[in-house]
Amino acid sequence: MDLDDLTSEAVYDQVRMEGWLTARNAGPGMLCALGDVPPLMRHVPRARRAGPIVKPLPPELFIRHGTSAEMRWEAMCGQGYHVPNDRFFVRNHTCTPIIDVGSWRLRLHGDGLAAPRDFTYADLRAMPSTTLDAGIECAGNGRALFATQQNQEVHGTPWRLGGIGVARWKGVRLAEVLERAGMLDRALDLLPRGLDPDYVEEGVNLGPVRRPLPVAKAIKDVILAYDMNGEPLPADHGFPVRLVVPGWSGISSIKWVGDIEVSARPLLSPWSTRFYRMFGPDFPPEGGKPVTSQVVKSAFELAWGAAFAAGRRHVLRGRSWSGDGHITNVEVSVDGGRSWQRALRHGPRLAPAWTRWHVEWFPTRLGPYMLMARATDITGKTQPETAVFNTQGYLFDAVVRHPVNVTAW
Repeated sequence: MDLDDLTSEAVYDQVRMEGWLTARNAGPGMLCALGDVPPLMRHVPRARRAGPIVKPLPPELFIRHGTSAEMRWEAMCGQGYHVPNDRFFVRNHTCTPIIDVGSWRLRLHGDGLAAPRDFTYADLRAMPSTTLDAGIECAGNGRALFATQQNQEVHGTPWRLGGIGVARWKGVRLAEVLERAGMLDRALDLLPRGLDPDYVEEGVNLGPVRRPLPVAKAIKDVILAYDMNGEPLPADHGFPVRLVVPGWSGISSIKWVGDIEVSARPLLSPWSTRFYRMFGPDFPPEGGKPVTSQVVKSAFELAWGAAFAAGRRHVLRGRSWSGDGHITNVEVSVDGGRSWQRALRHGPRLAPAWTRWHVEWFPTRLGPYMLMARATDITGKTQPETAVFNTQGYLFDAVVRHPVNVTAW
């Protein structure tokens, strides 16, 4: 296999999953040989725990989901291409740590390096910088719609569609840092780890959030970001430094990164074997393919149940995106899918982000309406009527039925 193939999240995770299943069936010795979950090497700076989320979460901007917060799509109405920091969604496994940037270090270590190497915050800021307009999306974005649209019970944070955000990230290319750290030719995989508190599930401490990356992807387009939309990263979004992995599921863009293992062996973690896999009646008992890049989605910049005045011209605005590339077409229905009209796309059309669009609407009948939007990406994939069921509620891609009401005023 060409190493460039591993820059595809789907290819990489499938290759690693096949190797892990083979090794697991062969016994513990083979798991160690594969590098299943190595002992953690954590460099812990001075830090303190805050609440689950630090920034204000006004109800007009967010829906709270325990340790996470979903952006309300109506909060994007009138906004520009990027999601402002004050309304960018938050996905925390535990809680937001408050890190002392003066003592923080990014430690690179492992048998893929000649020797361990530490970088300070000032070191990274002194390196040549790069900017990247990219979206980060939770793999379970749209999970609540399995229940509300398909009457299927799933588990996990009940995101509607607000578990996504697009920002302008500034930082240093991970390839630059790896080169300065003296990465060896034999390096194969990386394992970035966050500095948030360990994640415990059913009494088992699974350690810090971490998910492996192939070297091929790391040196292609991954950045270590320290700014978000022109400001230092907010605490909830990874201060002082986070990974941004374009086109891959959000779990790969590790926040509060504290160390990166550089390994000459394949690496795995619970976030690539136990979580982010497809389970359900249509998948093998041990789980199906890993969850990787996101599917095609569309969202209106409207509240659920928004009201419109009859007999007036309205402009319906929204955004569509895909983990597989550019959006080439968007259609909108205002009558529950009986008829469709092409939406007008405008503004930037960036593959790792989203496309903005709008249509005009002049409703005359009073009462409830069902708005729908469906997009097609550059690979020819179009949103289907029904999403593939899986018990964890990943990758909901069906056309969303968005209810609104038309009133006399």
